[in-house]
Amino acid sequence: MAEGSKDQAAVVGTTDPEEDSPNMIVYRKIEDIVTRIQDEKAGGVAIRTVKSFLSKIPSVVSGADIVQWLMKNLSIEDPAEAIHLGSLVAAHGYIFPISDHVLTLKDDGTLYRFQSPYFWPSNCWEPENTDYAIYLCKRTMQNKARLELADYEAENLARLQRAFARKWEFIFMQAEAQVKIDRKKDKAERKILDSQERAFWDVHRPVPGCVNTTEMDIRKCRREKNPHRVKKSVYGVPDDGQSQPSPIHISSQPMRKPTKEDVQKEITFLNTQLDRHCMKVSKVADSLMTYTEQFMEYDPFVSATEPSNPWISDDTSFWDLEASRDPSQQRVKKWGFSLEEALKDPAGRDQFLKFLESEFSSENLRFWLAVQDLKRRPLQDVASRAQEIWQEFLAEGAPSSINLDSHSYERTSQNLKDPGRYSYEDAQEHIFKLMKSDSYARFLRSNIYQDLLLARKKQPADTEQGRRTSLEKFTRSVGKSLTGKRLTGLMQSS
Repeated sequence: MAEGSKDQAAVVGTTDPEEDSPNMIVYRKIEDIVTRIQDEKAGGVAIRTVKSFLSKIPSVVSGADIVQWLMKNLSIEDPAEAIHLGSLVAAHGYIFPISDHVLTLKDDGTLYRFQSPYFWPSNCWEPENTDYAIYLCKRTMQNKARLELADYEAENLARLQRAFARKWEFIFMQAEAQVKIDRKKDKAERKILDSQERAFWDVHRPVPGCVNTTEMDIRKCRREKNPHRVKKSVYGVPDDGQSQPSPIHISSQPMRKPTKEDVQKEITFLNTQLDRHCMKVSKVADSLMTYTEQFMEYDPFVSATEPSNPWISDDTSFWDLEASRDPSQQRVKKWGFSLEEALKDPAGRDQFLKFLESEFSSENLRFWLAVQDLKRRPLQDVASRAQEIWQEFLAEGAPSSINLDSHSYERTSQNLKDPGRYSYEDAQEHIFKLMKSDSYARFLRSNIYQDLLLARKKQPADTEQGRRTSLEKFTRSVGKSLTGKRLTGLMQSS
């Protein structure tokens, strides 16, 4: 007997704390009522198949039958009270209308269906956004007439597609695989499962304006022993951004109440995450392949260099040619890849500056070069050089004034109160973007760049043509002299 009481105490001591949560107590009471309603042998509501105009609707009951059962078996005299109780059961997803996203009970012939125990809220599921994305993506692949997305669902799908751009291919594959599995099921079974899944998401992602019953009241949370809810995935796909920490690493100290500054920092962080640009892995791979193919001929370890490779020989002529002010065709071609490549090359920098001077906008590049030089200056010269740059380019009445936006100007002004090597970082970035989007594109189309590029291409042909012309002149002159001598000899002989 003592051993039995010990075992019972051990069982009580190891019960899941979630079972004592306020929501779980409500769920158990509702589930007891739903189980009794479905038990036809014990006087429950008869579940039947209703014939429609061209089809059959399986496993449904009417709202009036449910209201009558509640009044009869729960000793409820007022029909309004029974409808209210039934609506609470429906709001938690245990029963749902087959043709409406709003989970309420009506005392009429509206058809309802019982939710599968697999989707009951007592499983403590807080489904991830990736699960919702798979469900919505799957809906777009199925019967459009029967499972067409509502307006709010289409908006949610677009929002999720932007949020999960990096893993959308994986989500699409998951949805496609589930659609293939569902198509192998019986048609009636598939209809029931589709409606039950839709009702599950109507509970956890309700229609705008409806209350989410899975959210716990703050007063209940204070009474709860274990506030950490168990998260599960409906389709087995974890959400990277919302994973719970391991119970081993949960601090036992009480959490500090967040201050206004903490909330503001969190809002700023979330806004930054929303604005972050995301790309698919396939697009990144394509960009990497394009970059590799573009620069392959400039890699001396992959392509042969002329006159010789200085990394495997003692000849440094290649490095001398690369540093010369007379660029080769290969170097001129490289300037067209990006503005960064043009500014890396001393000759490219000079040609770009020459072009900007022709457009009376050379101050932009001179400012950019001055800031680059500032970053390499000794620390004792940084403050004085920073002030010189300000007086030359940014001060009122500066001789080479540049065009800055107000934000960059204010940031730079604040930075110069304590000048450093990177005080002009915002202004330099703004000017670089301005040159890249405006001046650089015109430089590539200008006669300065095109003539230089074509001249380098035609140089061997021009040399060959010059040699051929000189040879022809020499031959013509020799022929004329021989002809003159021959005529003179004939006249003398006669």
